[in-house]
Amino acid sequence: MALQWLILTYVVAAEAAVALLLTLPYPKLLKNRLVSLISLILQPALFIVPFAGFQLLDIYWKNEHRLMCTSEICTAAERDRYEKSGLLSMQYSYPCGAIFLGVFKAQRNIILCATACLLYWCIHRICKYNKEIQSLEEVEKRYKDQ
Repeated sequence: MALQWLILTYVVAAEAAVALLLTLPYPKLLKNRLVSLISLILQPALFIVPFAGFQLLDIYWKNEHRLMCTSEICTAAERDRYEKSGLLSMQYSYPCGAIFLGVFKAQRNIILCATACLLYWCIHRICKYNKEIQSLEEVEKRYKDQ
């Protein structure tokens, strides 16, 4: 279950690096080629949005079906239900501590999913703005030449 979070972490790190590359000042020719290259990569990279959305739904479902103890000590049936939900491997000696760790882990993963979507959107908008600037510069150049 941790593989998808590892993949999402690497994707967020790559998106952050790309966003940083796009915002650094470069010569015009290099900037235009970099924006063109990243624009070509953006469409196949759109998979991250539904992937992050699915992970958010998975967190929501696991949160709704997490361990709810009726007393201070959980029964065997409650522990079995919790283990089958897959939220966190249960530590029998500290059931309340395991619940809190699962909640914090879920909050971290929600932030990771939101960051993945936000960074994708930022990269998309930066590329779009750069293309608009490039086209406006071409129009301005044509008007100056006339």
